Amino acid sequence: MSTDEHPNIQLGDYIVIQRQKYTKLQKFGSLDTTSTLGKETLELKSLLDQPYGSTFKMCVKETKTGKRGAQRQHTLELCSDTELRSTREVLGISSSGADNRDICDNGEAQALKSSDIEQLREACNESSKIIEKLVENSKTFHTRTEYSQEKYLLKKEKKYFEFVQIRQPTIRLMVDIFYRQDAEKIMGIRVDTLSQIISYSGVCGFGSYLLYESGTNGLLPAAMMNSIGAGTEGTLVHMHPGNVPQKQALLALKLPLEQQQRCVSVNLYSVLREFYQGESATANVAPSEVEAEETLPETPNEEQPEAVEPSTKKPKLDEAPPSGNNKGPLRWQIENKRASALMHGKFDSLVVAAKEHPSSILQALLPLVRPSRPVVVFSTCKELLQETYMELKTSGKVTALHVTSNWLRTYQILPNRTHPEVNMSGNSGYLLTGFTLK
Repeated sequence: MSTDEHPNIQLGDYIVIQRQKYTKLQKFGSLDTTSTLGKETLELKSLLDQPYGSTFKMCVKETKTGKRGAQRQHTLELCSDTELRSTREVLGISSSGADNRDICDNGEAQALKSSDIEQLREACNESSKIIEKLVENSKTFHTRTEYSQEKYLLKKEKKYFEFVQIRQPTIRLMVDIFYRQDAEKIMGIRVDTLSQIISYSGVCGFGSYLLYESGTNGLLPAAMMNSIGAGTEGTLVHMHPGNVPQKQALLALKLPLEQQQRCVSVNLYSVLREFYQGESATANVAPSEVEAEETLPETPNEEQPEAVEPSTKKPKLDEAPPSGNNKGPLRWQIENKRASALMHGKFDSLVVAAKEHPSSILQALLPLVRPSRPVVVFSTCKELLQETYMELKTSGKVTALHVTSNWLRTYQILPNRTHPEVNMSGNSGYLLTGFTLK
């Protein structure tokens, strides 16, 4: 993260927009950038140079009616925390019923019609005033229990809440966002599994670490570089199966330049060729690999091709280099040489998170790890790790082997209402851990 105590939002930053419990990762690329939260569109230009953690009020600029109903466009206006009071405090609600036995959920409790509520939303720019009108026109609100009233108010607040907070991306925030939006894009790695991967790998500010991952939106390299820290000696070689690495989470962290430079991202097959063949491999490279590196921008949302095992897809060594006059080595060639030098010096840890079978990848990478160092393999399929477990057990290259699976359940913590949350994820993949032998 940035070394400033209270960094300001700048163009090009990734930001986390939070509206109550909902969070969204957004790139603030230009002053014309907008962000969509449901039916609300936010203009982000007023965020420039404001400190992270600031709260903004959504002010309606215009309302458009389309096929999906009313679409509202908002400008953002900086506000103070004193404006953020609970609806119960604002409305001054003090009375409640003993129980809900006499409440009939027949849809007739609210006297206001949908059209009346829409007109109210256009006339009022404060959620408290809208909710106040809804409460006044509800036939059952004051007969509900205090808990029931609070649930009602929270439900309405969620719909009409007009404040957003802009937060600086962190590993915890990003893994929660990615997991909620599309868990498959990060291989189903949940925050508890990610923390165990980092813990088992022993990654810290000293030493060299090796990572192979076949598509986690940059989450694993970001987490490992975050643990290595700024101003340290630690280095990371990040291997991937495609031409362009996924780096969204890594870019979102906005690490210092020197820390970014200690993460070397290379194609797995290309760097292994460089490692074993040296200079002769540089002159005989796959044109597609060079062209992709030169013409494709390093966009974090670039989709990775489906990963395959090293035995089934390798760049051809007998193809001619691309035409044109290159004035010097390409960036990917420089990265390959840096990674190759680190590979010759061996690594202090190996982490593999593969969609494909990890067996052949481990065969290629295990010789690059020093003795008595941790090995961590993640997979969404238990059977693949069981096969790998038996292979490693038989080979005698790794000891203290264990296959584990996490089970996580979050709890609601409220006075007199603490209980496990109803919805939960059952499985977040499997881990194979061990230590290398000499």
